[in-house]
Amino acid sequence: MSEATVQGVVHLVEETKTYGQKGFRKRLVVLEQSNGRFPNFIPVEFIQDGCDLADGISAGSTIEVNYRLSGRKWQRDPNSEVKYFLSAEAISFKTLEAANAGDSAPPVMDEPPIYEDGDIPF
Repeated sequence: MSEATVQGVVHLVEETKTYGQKGFRKRLVVLEQSNGRFPNFIPVEFIQDGCDLADGISAGSTIEVNYRLSGRKWQRDPNSEVKYFLSAEAISFKTLEAANAGDSAPPVMDEPPIYEDGDIPF
């Protein structure tokens, strides 16, 4: 397994889902990146106790996720086709930018506004 990081804007945070008799838990978070002409959607999975970590993630926030790649082989029976799966298992995350808080934060401007005579700048 290898570990790496990925950054993006949170596009989707799913509810935690439970699978099987042993209660395996998984929660999907999808990050969006704008890399060129088309957006890139990157699914990362929080599993077991990590599902609760994702409670602190909200759509629209920019986050950095530490993840571990894991792959597995699956074959229904010896005569069926072999399939390979790859997943990015989230280990931890940190928020880089909060979700849009509406009108509570002023927009960031590159240059200060120019006011005409008689304009009030507030």
